[in-house]
Formats: sequence, C-alpha cells, structure tokens
Amino acid sequence: MSAELDLSTPEIPEPTLLESILRYGLFLGAIFQLICILAVIFPTSKGHEQEEAESTDVKAAEQMKKPKGPAPQPRQKPKKESKKKR
Repeated sequence: MSAELDLSTPEIPEPTLLESILRYGLFLGAIFQLICILAVIFPTSKGHEQEEAESTDVKAAEQMKKPKGPAPQPRQKPKKESKKKR
C-alpha cells in the first residue's frame, strides 16, 4: 500500500481588499480598547484633578450663597371623576 501524501503547502487565496480593511480595522479597534482600559486603570494627571477640585469648590460656594427658598410642596393628585353609567 503505497499511498502518496501531498506535503505541499495548501493553496490559500490572497486576501481581498475588504478582508484587509477588516483585519486592520479589528487591530485598530483592539488597540483603542486597550488604551481605554489603561486610561481607566491608571489615574489621570494632577492638572486634571486640580481642575475638578476647583470646579467642586466653585459649586459648593454657589450653593452656600443661594438663599433657601420655601420648601417645595408635594403635588396633589387630581381627583378621578366617577364614570357615568349608561
């Protein structure tokens, strides 16, 4: 039984333009996701934290300056009209 084995490389068609675009798009998407994950894990720069602290201080000062008005009254539900019998 002498079976001949075909050990040559299998024929793989050349990738089309659409397949190439899809491949590189997937690579770019994966890199973008990694950058986003790293941005969440690692803290931001000190300058950004100072800006956030200043904005919170300004908001707190504005809230303290505003005089308190009358407490809002709860809205009363309108009474349901009874259905007319026919």
